Amino acid sequence: MEKKKLLEMYRMMLLIRRFEERTAQMYGMQKIGGFCHLYIGQEAVGVGAVAALRPGDQFISAYRDHGHILAMGGDPQAVMAELFGKATGVSKGKGGSMHLFDVEKGFYGGHGIVAGQLPVATGMAFAAKYRKEDRVVLCSMGEGTVHQGAFHESLNLAKLWRLPVIYLIENNRYGMGTPLERASAVWDLSQKACSYDMARATVDGMDVLAVHQVVSEAVTRATRDGEPTLIEARTYRFRGHSMSDPVHSHYRTKEEVEEQKKQDPILIFQDHLLKKKVLTQALVKQYEDEIKKVVLDAVDFAEKSPLPELEELYTEIYS
Repeated sequence: MEKKKLLEMYRMMLLIRRFEERTAQMYGMQKIGGFCHLYIGQEAVGVGAVAALRPGDQFISAYRDHGHILAMGGDPQAVMAELFGKATGVSKGKGGSMHLFDVEKGFYGGHGIVAGQLPVATGMAFAAKYRKEDRVVLCSMGEGTVHQGAFHESLNLAKLWRLPVIYLIENNRYGMGTPLERASAVWDLSQKACSYDMARATVDGMDVLAVHQVVSEAVTRATRDGEPTLIEARTYRFRGHSMSDPVHSHYRTKEEVEEQKKQDPILIFQDHLLKKKVLTQALVKQYEDEIKKVVLDAVDFAEKSPLPELEELYTEIYS
């Protein structure tokens, strides 16, 4: 991979981490309300996957979506403004944390209902095939999604109709507070693809290059063969399920979280790039300084932006 792309991926992972850390701070100060799910710890999945997409490809996600929209090139100021519920937000202040949209960047949400995005992703892929468009749809979900009926219905139709869609399970081991082993008879979630004779892969979700590789292969499969893929990325969230969930809760110990932090995807990638002499300590500091300003500017923009007018309650209800 080219040096420029490697550095872009590293910088994006760092941007997502610092953006989410500031988001947590703003939530604690009650600048952000409602539900808020942070992406801290899972940056390698979103960045590695998006880096494998091509111009024109589309991405649709669940509610842990801040990192996804940023990886797709979303404006940090417009994203932060949306979290603040301001009119300048990407969803005009009406979507909030769980319903971020940026169609111009190819990002179609942000969906608050578990598995709600899967039928939509399948329909988007059907539209691309029907219109003979060279387009792939990437659909991200949590591991809890695989037990929903919409998951199985979507995979069945995607394989039956040979649709250009990639289903990406971000398995962070806990569906809210329930460990995977207490919720699933099958631990290797990629095996779910076998029921539909679909291509599958399991990847280390803490390794951005590994994620990039398997998603790149899935993109090729979709464009060359018209075949869908199910990918399970095994990752870990360093924060709670949402901001209402303590980092160290009854369902996992402080020792477990600290042990997992030894596999911090940003530090792993940083160390790799330093050893390969692609990155320097001076450049790390430069990125940190630049990103700190970007995030602070985003907060400043959000705070100064106006709230939506009351009339906005009645606009865009129907297309």
